[in-house]
Amino acid sequence: MKNKLTKNNNIPPKNDDKTTVADNKKTSKKPRIPDKSKVDELYSAKKAEKLMPQGFIPNKVSGSSLDHAYSLLKAYKAGKANLEKRITENELWWKMRHWEQIRDRQRKYNPASAWLFNSIANKHADVMDNTPECVVLPRESSDSNAANQLTHILPVILEQNNFEEVYSDVWFDKLKGGTGVYGVFWDPSKSNGIGDIALTRCDVLNIFWEPGVSNIQKSPNLFHVELFNNDELEAKYPSLHGKLGNSTFDITKYCYDDSVDTSKKTPVIDWYYKVNLHGKTLVHLCKFCADEVLYASENDPSLFDKGYYDHGLYPFVFDKLFTEQGTPCGFGYIDVMKDTQTQIDLMSASVCENIRMASTVRYFARDDGSVNEKEFADWSNPIVHYTGSGNPNDSMIPIDVPNVSSISVSFINNKINELKETSGNSDFNRGATSSGVTAASAIAALQEAGSKLSRDMIKGSYRVFVSINNIIIELIRQFYDLPRCFRICGENGGFEFVSYTNNLIKPTSTPDEFGLGLSSRLPIFDIKVKAQKQSAFSALSQNELAKEFYRIGFFEPSRAEQALACLDMMEFEGKNIIADKINEKSTVFATLNELHNKLLELSVIVEKDHPELSGLTESYRSKYAEALSPTSVKTAPQMKAASSGGGAKMRSQKLIEKARSRASQIATPR
Repeated sequence: MKNKLTKNNNIPPKNDDKTTVADNKKTSKKPRIPDKSKVDELYSAKKAEKLMPQGFIPNKVSGSSLDHAYSLLKAYKAGKANLEKRITENELWWKMRHWEQIRDRQRKYNPASAWLFNSIANKHADVMDNTPECVVLPRESSDSNAANQLTHILPVILEQNNFEEVYSDVWFDKLKGGTGVYGVFWDPSKSNGIGDIALTRCDVLNIFWEPGVSNIQKSPNLFHVELFNNDELEAKYPSLHGKLGNSTFDITKYCYDDSVDTSKKTPVIDWYYKVNLHGKTLVHLCKFCADEVLYASENDPSLFDKGYYDHGLYPFVFDKLFTEQGTPCGFGYIDVMKDTQTQIDLMSASVCENIRMASTVRYFARDDGSVNEKEFADWSNPIVHYTGSGNPNDSMIPIDVPNVSSISVSFINNKINELKETSGNSDFNRGATSSGVTAASAIAALQEAGSKLSRDMIKGSYRVFVSINNIIIELIRQFYDLPRCFRICGENGGFEFVSYTNNLIKPTSTPDEFGLGLSSRLPIFDIKVKAQKQSAFSALSQNELAKEFYRIGFFEPSRAEQALACLDMMEFEGKNIIADKINEKSTVFATLNELHNKLLELSVIVEKDHPELSGLTESYRSKYAEALSPTSVKTAPQMKAASSGGGAKMRSQKLIEKARSRASQIATPR
């Protein structure tokens, strides 16, 4: 009982007569537990910094830092006021409510045509036909296995984040306002608290940077502001209780159809900023709300000297359509086409108003006329009375409305064609044809020539997709320490379940060649992007190409050298796979030829030893010559001719079978 008590109190037992030397050794090997009284003494003497890492400053980010952040945020917001105004106006143009932006608002009838909307919708359809997919390539042969794993894992991570939906939403922002923004974050709350990568679409109205920079990574500070319900914030951060609802910062809003009340919401600000420590650029994060610091990476002892993200980049990737100088944003198709759309709608409104006036007949009526005006205006009354004996037409004279000239109608059509050509949305791109063009090859050639703008846009988004995947790889390198299970597609279309960690891509230390120390090696990868989905026309052309290869004999093993030489001059998706298959079939064909020659040599030897088997060599030669001949792939007429001579072939087959049985009887020991 006494020993148990002393063990619980961490007091070593007294060295009495019963204690042996072995017991003393065992007691000395026990781990030493720090004395709590000494720890309390250090804190009470205000020496807590002795327990912290060297260079760490507790509570470095405090209220004074937030005042500086607020002043920067307001200055950044004032610098992008024109951009926010243009984006909110473009949203109205997208919803075909642009008459609110046109000054002529006194017109009673304001039609809105959808030519601009149709152009943007067609561009978006072209984009979604070519959703990107990445292939990870190693820069060193030792990293091939890691690159192959990343090639299979990255699509799974994108799928878990609904990348196709994010890609679609960002492209709508890009086409409408000229800029789409991806956010690539590490979310500690995902995967049941283990944390995982989060890829989202971010609104450019909620992001603020230093005015005048063209690259977002060159801004010394970056802010991301998002509204949250007060109840949600108080439940997650109890320290905010009673402090919400008095924010002086307002976010620019769109013109919503619904009535959106933001009085019970408070903006939460993510402040990203870069600092230089020992020649290395670090990115830190400070999340604050209502003058209260919710989290600061510089106040974290484990992150103050390495930054929130190891890659040192802001977790935002801007995808702009048409480049502008002095800003990371661009302008979109609405900015290019809104003037033409305005002229089309104004002229269409005038034509529609003229047609309405011409269809509604009006009359000049004399004050002393003899026609009953009330009965005259009532079209349901078949009888109209008039007084006197004069002509009633003298009392009512119709008003002539001049018709719209053909020049006005031609002007509207020309403006419509101008909008189509400006946006690259011609009739051929939409599948329509004009008179005189009926051949499928001619239509395909015109569609291919007219889709240059779409291909250029898509290539720009592929470059952005490379940056997104590079950030994802860096997040995997930093956070994927625990094993995670992924379902990937196997070679034959089935599913495989693999467990993955970042062991193969983490930095490794290797001895220096000169013995001066250790050098760090970081696996680096290149990203190649290809289209994950293709249009129906592209799939059809790919199928036609495969059938053409089969027709001209590309897959005949005897023509492998010619087929590979032709493939070297061609460029299409899956060329390497076809080349590998041709090489494989060529190797098998060469092996069969070698075996055939050996068989013929053996048959000659057997005929010499057994004269009764004469003709065995010729039978083998005739049997295998057809299978190994270059013309083994027959056309339809050749197959028909072969079927007509089936009787002779059957007789030859019987002779061969008899020879085989005779040879087996002779070779069987008695």
